[in-house]
Amino acid sequence: MIVRQFLQWIRTAPSADRADAASALVRAFLYSDLSPDDRAAAEGALLLLLDDASPIVRLALAEAIASSDRAPHSVVHGLAADRPDIAAHIFQKSPLLTEGDLVDAVAGLLPLIQAAVAGRALLQRSVAAALAEVGSAEACLILLENPGAVLVQFSLDRIVARHGHLAAIRETLLGRDDLPVPTRQALVAKLSQALAGFVSGRSWLDADRAERIAKEACEKATVTLAADSTEVEVSALIRRLRQSDQLTAGLVLRALLCGNAAVFEEALAELSGMPIDRVCGLVYAKGGAGLRAVFDKAGLPPTAFGAFREAVDALREHGASLPGPARLNRRMVERVLMRVEDDMTDEVDPLLTLLRRFAAEAARDEARMFCDQLAADDAIQPPMVDIRVSMDHRIAA
Repeated sequence: MIVRQFLQWIRTAPSADRADAASALVRAFLYSDLSPDDRAAAEGALLLLLDDASPIVRLALAEAIASSDRAPHSVVHGLAADRPDIAAHIFQKSPLLTEGDLVDAVAGLLPLIQAAVAGRALLQRSVAAALAEVGSAEACLILLENPGAVLVQFSLDRIVARHGHLAAIRETLLGRDDLPVPTRQALVAKLSQALAGFVSGRSWLDADRAERIAKEACEKATVTLAADSTEVEVSALIRRLRQSDQLTAGLVLRALLCGNAAVFEEALAELSGMPIDRVCGLVYAKGGAGLRAVFDKAGLPPTAFGAFREAVDALREHGASLPGPARLNRRMVERVLMRVEDDMTDEVDPLLTLLRRFAAEAARDEARMFCDQLAADDAIQPPMVDIRVSMDHRIAA
């Protein structure tokens, strides 16, 4: 009887009143002790409201019914097919939508719907993967910030590949404790590309120089990242570098000149296709024949072999005294540079140029550390000028 009166009333009631009535009807259907006949009539009224001409009414209906697992499926799916701002409430909250429903919604490529799905309290792995694959930047950012989303490395990698050039995405990803090392390195590469484009776009540097500087900065950051990684993480990182064409001779040489034997060995194993134990046995064998065999099998430039051999000899002799695997060792770099200068006849050889840049970088790093140490010492000991002034006062007295 009440439902019949409601249906007659909504024919002439204003839209705002109809919206309030729709919310009240939902609450009555979900929480009141209705008879079977009244419940069936109430459900029919809810279905009728799906065709209401006013979006205000349908929005009120969606807001009231979205979170319930007792809502009529036909009403929920009808609202999910409504305009995006109404359907978004259903896709964000309704427990009645299946995993397939959510994946299909993401595939519809409507940014508002994708963002709504990304914000669900619990988000299955397959839905998160779909968002990572085709979701808008906003949806991916919401996904990354959602503690209830199940994200695997593949999904993280796809977000980096598609939206890693955006600062908000990078910052959110780098703030994750579960970010794998290869994915973190991919973000570093994205950042270096963005910086190179920004600098060249402002005409501060020409494009080639900006790209070179960005590439060297990326390689430096990669070696630093590897220095803080486990053996398993380094192996995964090296595989990713090769897949992305970043595993260059320059990067491998930088790692070696930092004393980072793990990166050097894993790189040779990856490039040569040989087991890591076999690589280590050949590389560090006396005479250099084993190193030459692995070097050639890895496909590294033949002209760089002398530099690598000298660096391996230096690592064998001074490895225990190196300061750490994240910074170029000045003594090693200068030793290799001297060897290459003696062997090279072309002053503009790319290897020679690279080693000279390494030498300059190592000298700057060493000077910076020296000055930092002096500043730290000064903070502990009073300046000499103060001591002299104090002595002068005592003599005058």
